[in-house]
Amino acid sequence: MFRIIGINRPMIVCICNAIRETEVRQAAREGASCPTSAYRCFGKKPRCGQCFAFARQIISTERASA
Repeated sequence: MFRIIGINRPMIVCICNAIRETEVRQAAREGASCPTSAYRCFGKKPRCGQCFAFARQIISTERASA
């Protein structure tokens, strides 16, 4: 198994829309309060909803640190 050192790849939050953690954090800093409003910032709509719990956690953490 290979391990790449020094590369910090952003985690995908929403596979359906290819939305990354960094994008959800950015949307939260810009005022998004839920996954739907965060995705809307990028012209996307929620699809399957499997990502909502993770996206909510990211938004909550980001807004708490603001």
